[in-house]
This record gives sequence, C-alpha cells and structure tokens, in this order.
Amino acid sequence: MVSDSFRATWSPRLLSVLRIIVGLLFLEHGLSKYFGFPGPSPASFQVMGILGLAGAIETVAGALVAIGLFTRVAAFVASGEMAFAYFMAHFPKNFFPIVNGGDAVVLYCFIFLFFALEGGGPWGIDVLRSRT
Repeated sequence: MVSDSFRATWSPRLLSVLRIIVGLLFLEHGLSKYFGFPGPSPASFQVMGILGLAGAIETVAGALVAIGLFTRVAAFVASGEMAFAYFMAHFPKNFFPIVNGGDAVVLYCFIFLFFALEGGGPWGIDVLRSRT
C-alpha cells in the first residue's frame, strides 16, 4: 500500500508530468497540420478550413498546457475541440471508438476536461503567476 504522505507528495507532481506530456503530444498534432513536422500534414489541410482551426487550437492549447500557462482555459478549449472532432469525424463511422479510430480523441477530451477542472499541478507558469 502506498502511504498517504507519499501520495500527497507525488500525486501533484505526477499531475504536472501528465500535463506536460499530454500538452506536448497535442502540440505535435497542431505542428503536423501546419508544418508537416513531426508527421505529415493531412492531404485536405487548408489554413482557412476546419483543419486549420483545429491545428491552431492544437498548437496554441498544446503549448499552453505543456508550459502550464492558462492551463484550465486552454484545456477546456482543447477538450471542446476533441468532443467536436469526435462527433464530426469519428462517430459517424461507427459507435465504438475502437472501430471508428476515435480512441485518442476520447482520451484527449477527458484528460483535458480533467485538467480544466483540476488544474495543471505545481510545476507550471500558472503557479508562478499566482505567487506574485
């Protein structure tokens, strides 16, 4: 069993680690759409289209979540984008996420919703800003 003091010490830190990793992974999606790096841009990508807006949200929200700045707001916007993406692109293909390819979208949606409610943990710019 994990002691309460161990959990109290490490749980907030692991929340920050989770926030950083999820933010960086989300940032990759936006960078791929706009710059074709680290993965290729979607063939149908247009800056002024819906994928352009998605890429902008993913780039900005991913960066903000990763550094822990305006974490709750950025995570809430990202969660909404993922919910929208799921119902626009994945749900029409099939009800089940494993079949429609929406597993990651569902996970992002609920992890970002958790960050929007819980915050980003002790390692972030939000914490530094609140001390001043």
